Amino acid sequence: MPIYVVGHKIPDSDSICSAIALAHLKNQIGEPAVATRLGELSPETQYILDKFGFETPEYKTSYAGEKIFIVDHSEVGQAPDDVADATIVGIVDHHKLGDLTTSTPLECWIRPVGCSNTIIKQMYDFYGIEIPKNVAGVMLCAILSDTVIFKSPTCTPVDKAAVEDLARLAGVDDIVALGMEMFKVKSAVEGTPVRDLVKRDFKDFDMNGHKVGVGQLEVIDLAVFDSIKDDLQADIAALKEEGGRHSVLLLLTDIMREGSEMLVVSDSADLTERAYGKPTTDGKVWLEGVLSRKKQVIPSLQDAFK
Repeated sequence: MPIYVVGHKIPDSDSICSAIALAHLKNQIGEPAVATRLGELSPETQYILDKFGFETPEYKTSYAGEKIFIVDHSEVGQAPDDVADATIVGIVDHHKLGDLTTSTPLECWIRPVGCSNTIIKQMYDFYGIEIPKNVAGVMLCAILSDTVIFKSPTCTPVDKAAVEDLARLAGVDDIVALGMEMFKVKSAVEGTPVRDLVKRDFKDFDMNGHKVGVGQLEVIDLAVFDSIKDDLQADIAALKEEGGRHSVLLLLTDIMREGSEMLVVSDSADLTERAYGKPTTDGKVWLEGVLSRKKQVIPSLQDAFK
């Protein structure tokens, strides 16, 4: 029975590239593994896989009776719907510790770094396994994406060291140019259905019994949203009602300006004031210096629900 390596629902580049990189490592150490996914690829992730010659991992939603290795999260709400009927054999993650539990011992690699692929790089080093050029390439891109080309406050010296090694293995001379190409792909929103944009990088969280959805779109220039911002606002309102959520927040992150405009629909009118000390005006609030959902948005939001 193979181990299925799978990330979170609505996968981002780190989730998909982690599944690919970890499945390869497991196969190299004699533990048969298959990379899978729980959702469609984002344009950025498709760009990464195309650039380094990878097929899209298998789309698989049911894991009952299977062995699974979770990457890039440890949350029940982000896991396969039937995760309780699977055997979790391991977790690799760089987020807060979630609510997944197991009935058997498991392998855990959880580190406070900027990207799950940074941890997987440490796993390759631990086992003494050489990283192939194409695997190194997708791992490199995932780290550049998650750390916003080192701009994110989640970025650590460990991430930068991993990028240096992976760039050498992948034959990439200009990592900034590569990162900017990826973010140009992310910034191409014209013609994309609004719901697809809202759900491109969207996660649900349980905050003291309240279901809260938080999405993020990272672009080079927020001007790309000028003509569709009202539509985005309307769609997160619809998403709130459809999912029975208490709140839905959408971060429009400008990586060059290094800040985010947050669109907010919530049952609590003072939510952003309680969480970030800034009131919402017309369903929007500007958060200077905020680039990271994981480190700068979710912790304060959870505190507001206590």
